[in-house]
Amino acid sequence: MEPRDALILVADDFKDTRDMFAQFLTRAGFRVAHASDGLEALAQASELRPDLIILDLSMPGPDGAEVARRLKANKQTERIPILLLTAYNLEHLPRMIREAGFAGFLMKPCLPDDLIGEVVRALHESVPG
Repeated sequence: MEPRDALILVADDFKDTRDMFAQFLTRAGFRVAHASDGLEALAQASELRPDLIILDLSMPGPDGAEVARRLKANKQTERIPILLLTAYNLEHLPRMIREAGFAGFLMKPCLPDDLIGEVVRALHESVPG
């Protein structure tokens, strides 16, 4: 599979953010699915098995860190790379990223080139071999 054919799940409670990221990703050739909260992200991940997930840290229901932990604990979704999306420059962010199993993170606001670059990097690193 070419990375640009990948299905990316964007989970953020702000519709404008989801729409903007979907536009950036679609223009770059990716397929995109959406989730508006933590529970929907878990359901979409299990049903669609996306190639990569972008999770907002602050969402209704389980937050991004909890969603990532649950996905990494599930045999069906444990190998999906997950990027944390946050507007908060938290002191404990590096520890949270390691503990929850994130493949990396994006800071809001995120420029299109930064988004695409991080998605491509995470997809390439997740390919075995």
